[in-house]
Parts: sequence; C-alpha cells; structure tokens
Amino acid sequence: MDFKSSETVVGPRSEDVLPETATAAVKVVIVGGFGVGKTTLVGSVSEIRPLTTEETMTQAGVGVDDTVGVERKTATTVAMDFGRISLNDELVLYLFGTPGQQRFWFLWNGLFDGALGAVVLVDTRRLEVSFDVIGRLEERGVPFVVAINTFPDAPSYPAEELRAALDLPESVPIINCDARQRASSRDVLMTLMRYLHSLAVTPEAS
Repeated sequence: MDFKSSETVVGPRSEDVLPETATAAVKVVIVGGFGVGKTTLVGSVSEIRPLTTEETMTQAGVGVDDTVGVERKTATTVAMDFGRISLNDELVLYLFGTPGQQRFWFLWNGLFDGALGAVVLVDTRRLEVSFDVIGRLEERGVPFVVAINTFPDAPSYPAEELRAALDLPESVPIINCDARQRASSRDVLMTLMRYLHSLAVTPEAS
C-alpha cells in the first residue's frame, strides 16, 4: 500500500489537529520482520496522513535483505512510519512503525524509547523472521501482543501452535488481523491497550 508523504503542506489540516478533549497520549511501536505489513497497518488505521519513509528497493539490497516469500515487494521502510489514532475522546495513540530489514535495526533503540507497548506483526509463511524481533522486545522488557496478518496464500494455524512455535508465554495475546482494514487494525491496538491495562492491574501477569 503506497502512502505519499512528499507533498508540501502549508498548514495543519483540520483532521490533523489533536482533539481538544485529548488528555493522554501513548507511544506504540509496530514491529515485525521484512514485508509483514507494518506500513500498511499504520496507514490503514491512522486518522492523519501517515508519514512514511519508503524507498524503492534497488540492486544494493540484493544479497543483503532477505526477500524470500516477498519477492514482489518493490519498496521498503528505511527509517520509520508514523501515524496517530484517537481510541476515544481522551486517549490518543502515536504509532511508530519500524523498518524490517536487520541492517536498519540500529534505529529501533530510539523508536523504543518511551514506548508503552508494541504490536508484533507476523506472517505465517515466514515465522522465522519474527524470532529475533520478539527476542529484542523481551530483552528490553517492552510488553507486546502478536497480530497474525492476513495474506492470501498464508497457512492458518491454531493459536496454541503459533504460541509454541514463537515460544510465547500464555499471557501474551495472539490476534488475527488484516492490516489493510482499519477496523481490524484498530482491534489489534485495542487488544494491546487491554493487555497493558491488565499488566498495570496485575503486574505479576507479565
């Protein structure tokens, strides 16, 4: 999904202005391997024009980026994606999508700073690209939920099989989603908020 971000903006559009009723803002990071749909999710759910840093893939990435399973992908995030969504009149989420290729993972540290939680997008055709992603979140102690993104040719597995394959604790929510659909992406974010609330109420659940 292509979201243009190079247009000159003279001033804030009405839909870009933060609601006056907003009293709390939360930073959420959208992470995952290369080509799992992070840019698509941020773009589909954002209530403002999303900021993207997608660049056309070139021969420079051949042999460096693992494109197995996503050979048709022609553009990639090189810094971050940014969007915003108001979950209600008072709570606003700022969404930061991370680059998927490992050569850009040095940028993750800055994106994680101040993040309350994360969404890990997973492609069941390439579960292995999620292992290091989840490991980095666990090392930093960032709470997260796992969202299984929908792809036409992706195999479907029971949640418990996926939990075992990804070595996830029972407390970590797993939810199916279609990153192209705003309602589905919003459900993922609501799942994360509910999970973070449960951790705040019963910290031992983490």
